Amino acid sequence: MLDKADKIKHLLTRNVEEVIDRAHLEKALTSGKKLRVKLGIDPTGDKIHIGRAVILWKLREFQDLGHKIILIIGDFTAQIGDPSDKLEKRPFLSPSQIKKNLKNYLPQVGKILDLKKTEICYNGEWLKKLNFQKIAELAESFTMQQMLKRRNFAERLEKGQDINLRETFYPLMQGYDSVAVKADVELGGTDQLFNLLAGRKIQEQYNMKPQDVLLTGMLTGLDGRKMSTSWGNVINIMDSAREQYGKIMSMHDNLIGEYLHLATDINEVEIKKIEQDILRNVMSPKHAKEQVAFGVVSRYYGEESALRAAEEFDKLFVKNDLSASKLPEISLPPNANLLSLLVHAGAAESNSAARRLIEQGAVRINDEVKSDPNEPLKIKSGSVLKVGKHKFFRIR
Repeated sequence: MLDKADKIKHLLTRNVEEVIDRAHLEKALTSGKKLRVKLGIDPTGDKIHIGRAVILWKLREFQDLGHKIILIIGDFTAQIGDPSDKLEKRPFLSPSQIKKNLKNYLPQVGKILDLKKTEICYNGEWLKKLNFQKIAELAESFTMQQMLKRRNFAERLEKGQDINLRETFYPLMQGYDSVAVKADVELGGTDQLFNLLAGRKIQEQYNMKPQDVLLTGMLTGLDGRKMSTSWGNVINIMDSAREQYGKIMSMHDNLIGEYLHLATDINEVEIKKIEQDILRNVMSPKHAKEQVAFGVVSRYYGEESALRAAEEFDKLFVKNDLSASKLPEISLPPNANLLSLLVHAGAAESNSAARRLIEQGAVRINDEVKSDPNEPLKIKSGSVLKVGKHKFFRIR
């Protein structure tokens, strides 16, 4: 069991890329003061993946030390769109889309945070009330040159791509969120640095002490690209234990160390040993990924579920025993084609994602590759749909 000093050290180091101002935050943490620790999440989709969960787990560490967690749901900022991690303009989301995305948001967050001890706010409560005078006062803190020096803006300018004026408003609004909730600390990924520093600047404009900033590492997608729901290279918090385990086993070998650190709570001494064993060829990448998969599933579903997921994976992919395996069952939708079947099964987020899988030759029914997205389906009950290497469904 870690004592308070060890917990603070862990909080400030594990998966942490930068802290501003570290000395000030460390002093505040050891003083016993109850801090107001802020995180803003925009509901741009209806699922939260484990890349976004890296910050949520760090918030949980603050919560376990007795600090007040302020979770801001960006129902207003989601309409504007955070340009931080985008090399192209974000679409303008409608209120109805945001409402739909929010439907199951808090239950997902609740798998990590204690919601009863969390102050949950919606930034539309205060941002909708800002008039042009207030917005002009916020804008006074920044120059256009500062905005255009942002990495993603600079790259888009170089490529001749548009930068919408509304995108430059985003850091002003996120900064004002820190004023509204009187944040002592704000958390974010490394891509959020500009926005988090904006919060410090705007707090000073309102004669408040600037918040400390803690930046966590960012988890890469399973295929080595940025983690993105639209690319299908994500693991979601609410994916089943079987899905989480199988997705980890499909990831690139060179991501093992990153996932051990960012996606599990395996202690760092054990992680170092696993990494050294891989380098010395004492442990195979497959066995190392089993350690990662077990760690991820245990975190969200417990060790018993992780053991069952491991046994199921072994039956399917080591023993190749489909008959003995309890595959997730799906019904065949009326007038289904291959595209609609994949979306219905949850094997693809959208028709376009399903089409990409089919074009890649990743879809089989009863071990027969399917290449026509619009093929009408007449499938016998009990047939097996395979998508990629690690997704199986039995059709009823």
